[in-house]
Amino acid sequence: MAANILSVGESALAAAQVGLLTTGHNIANANTPGYSRQVVIQGSAGAQDSGFGFVGKGTSVVTVQRVYSDYLASQVTNAQTSQNELNTYYTNIQQINNLFADATSGLSPTLQNFFSSLQGAASDPASSAARQTLLSSSQTMVSQFQSMDSQLREIRDGVNSEINGSITTINGYATQIAQLNDAIEKAQGGDSSKPANDLLDQRDNIVSELSKEIKVNVVKQNDSYNVFIGNGQPLVVANNSFKLVATTSPTDLSRIEVGYQGNNGTVTLAESGLTGGKLGGLFDFRANSLEPAQNALGRVAIALGTTFNAQHELGQDQNGNLGGAFFNVATPVVNASTANTGSGVMSAAISDVNALTTSDYQVQFDGSNYTVTRLSDGAVSTSATLPLTVDGVDFDIASGSVNAGDMFLVRPTANGAANISVAITDPKKVALAAPIRSAATGTNAGSATISAGSIDSTYTAATITPAVTLTYSALTGEFTGFPATLPVTVTDTAGNVSVYPAGSPVAYSSGATINFGGVNVIVSGTPHDGDTFTVGPNTGGTGDNRNALLLGALQAANTMDGSTSNFQSAYAQLINVVGNKTRELQVTSSAQSKLLDDATQAQQSESGVNLDEEAANLIRYQQAYQAAGKVMQTADKLFDVLLSLGVQ
Repeated sequence: MAANILSVGESALAAAQVGLLTTGHNIANANTPGYSRQVVIQGSAGAQDSGFGFVGKGTSVVTVQRVYSDYLASQVTNAQTSQNELNTYYTNIQQINNLFADATSGLSPTLQNFFSSLQGAASDPASSAARQTLLSSSQTMVSQFQSMDSQLREIRDGVNSEINGSITTINGYATQIAQLNDAIEKAQGGDSSKPANDLLDQRDNIVSELSKEIKVNVVKQNDSYNVFIGNGQPLVVANNSFKLVATTSPTDLSRIEVGYQGNNGTVTLAESGLTGGKLGGLFDFRANSLEPAQNALGRVAIALGTTFNAQHELGQDQNGNLGGAFFNVATPVVNASTANTGSGVMSAAISDVNALTTSDYQVQFDGSNYTVTRLSDGAVSTSATLPLTVDGVDFDIASGSVNAGDMFLVRPTANGAANISVAITDPKKVALAAPIRSAATGTNAGSATISAGSIDSTYTAATITPAVTLTYSALTGEFTGFPATLPVTVTDTAGNVSVYPAGSPVAYSSGATINFGGVNVIVSGTPHDGDTFTVGPNTGGTGDNRNALLLGALQAANTMDGSTSNFQSAYAQLINVVGNKTRELQVTSSAQSKLLDDATQAQQSESGVNLDEEAANLIRYQQAYQAAGKVMQTADKLFDVLLSLGVQ
């Protein structure tokens, strides 16, 4: 009997000792990341039939298990994935928001200053100082465009660097998970009733950290975790890990993408499949905010430069020459895929800035048709032949032959802000005057007047050299005297258009616009028989500001977005889009952080170490240890009694 009591006491002592060790382990790891508190699972050692009944044989430690909930851990992992994605996006877009919305050094003030200096030049077109001020403010404006684009490119480089870093981090975690899978398999030997708790915690913690980088799907197989990313690509299978590599886009070598090294080589993964976590946030930011913002800024620069040039070229400078290009304007970026097998070289040119969007385009040839895909929304235009015009951009094959499967990336506005520059440096070459001058002869008897006149892009100086004299005939109601080699187009006030052959008389309609050889004049009122009107070169027009006024009118003219936006409003729309997205991300990121906190608290309330509870457990196991010792002490005394009886 004494021996049985000693055995029972010994089992109780051993169980209490395990409890003390486990409690001490919990206390020591209270601040260890990913640690789950552990509990001792005890069971009865059974009982022995003693004839009069069953007498217990003490206790045994069944196992030491961690307190862990797959459900709660999954909630934390998913919340971390979403929160890191939103936070990464928000952190990066704040840089763009701060760049665009600056009221003192942003683009809006420089645009306003540019047109203000143009108004100053219009007020005093003969002033060299006013012209120089216009050129200086023009240079300031283009420098601002270039500076903002440079900062956007720095952000883009930073995103590339972060993508590289995230790939390295993901690969490191994948290797660690594979190693822990192997260690756990060996430690547990297929017997999950004796879990390797600390190794399991380490693995779960690394999976949690991995979820901060990218969304993962974990499938348990035996004692191992198989980890999948993207569209089902395995990152870890048992004790094997697969690597991600940084690759460059085949159509844009400055764009970092993610490649997957599988058994069949490296495959570039679609960005749309790599969601969640820091990596997903970087891809989301680059595709949906950074590149559209750069394109939108470039579109403003291209629209401004193109429309300003078009009007400037219709003016006359102080040397008496037609105006040239005021700005150098960027051309579309065209990149052929490195996988192309044909020799075709694609060209793209902007033919209508009013129809221009902020999207990039993918052009692909399938052997029969060319497909132009607008990448912003997936809209498709198809043609069996090129050229093809889409959204104001002319797509064509400049040279070579295109094979089936060949692909090109066209970015019409990507370099718009970076490559705009002022084309002239001589103040005398600023074309503020109109190249023609018209007048009614002083001896006219009628009340008819003629407008100052303007020109269009078809005008040449030869049209009115020598000056054209138009004579009215009351008998026929017609004007004669137009250049013998030029047809005449008349558009009346109702919009009706009449075309007269070269050399023929032209019927008079008061207020109608008369066009010949690129010259546009309007005669209004009642002319008298024999009244004449002259249209000739604007000689000595240094004080003429007619073209300057037309240039200034471009500030408020709706020349973008299908004639619904001007330069300022298009830029304001860009600021508004970025600002709204920044605010949206601020709110959603904050809300997601609260969800993560709640999920973490729920998980920690289940698995975390409570030092007060552990202190109570420490006392409990200490008392159990002392009580077990008392049992063994009692057994020892019983032995002494038995031994003393034997001696007597």
